[in-house]
Amino acid sequence: MTEQQGQHSHSHAHRFERGTDGPKVIVVGVDGSDSSLRAAAYAGGLARRQHALLAVVYVQPVLAAGAALGAPVAETTDEIAEDLVTYIREAAERVKGIFEVRWEFHTFRGDPYGGLVKAADELKADAVVVGASEQAGHRIIGSVAVRLVKAGRWPVTVVP
Repeated sequence: MTEQQGQHSHSHAHRFERGTDGPKVIVVGVDGSDSSLRAAAYAGGLARRQHALLAVVYVQPVLAAGAALGAPVAETTDEIAEDLVTYIREAAERVKGIFEVRWEFHTFRGDPYGGLVKAADELKADAVVVGASEQAGHRIIGSVAVRLVKAGRWPVTVVP
C-alpha cells in the first residue's frame, strides 16, 4: 500500500460536504435557563432559514442513589421536561405562520455533555446549538459548549 493510499483509508466518518445548502438537522440543548431558551430561539431562526429540522433536546440529569436525600428527583426532572414541552409548544403556536419550523422534542438521560453527544449522534445532527453556561465553576473546568467544540464532530454555536 502506498503512503497516499494509507492516508485515504484513515478518513473520518464525520465529513461535511462542500457545496451543500446547509444543515438539515439542528440540535439545540435546552434546560430551562435563560441562555438555553435564547439558544432555542436562535436555533429556531436558523432552522427556518435553512429549512432544517429543529431537534430540541432536554437532558434529564441522573443522580447517584442517595444523592437526592429523599427528594423525588425523577419527578422533578419529568416536571421540568413537561414544562419545557409546554413552553416550546406554546411558543411554536404563537409564531405559527410567522415562521414555519419543523421541530421535535427529545429527552435523554445523563449528564448534559454525554446526553447532547448521544442526541447529536442518534439524530444525525449537522449542527449543535447551546446556551453559554451560567455556572461560575464552568469557567474553570470547562462548559458543555467547550467540551462539544473540543469533540470536533459538529459545528457548535454558543449563544450568550
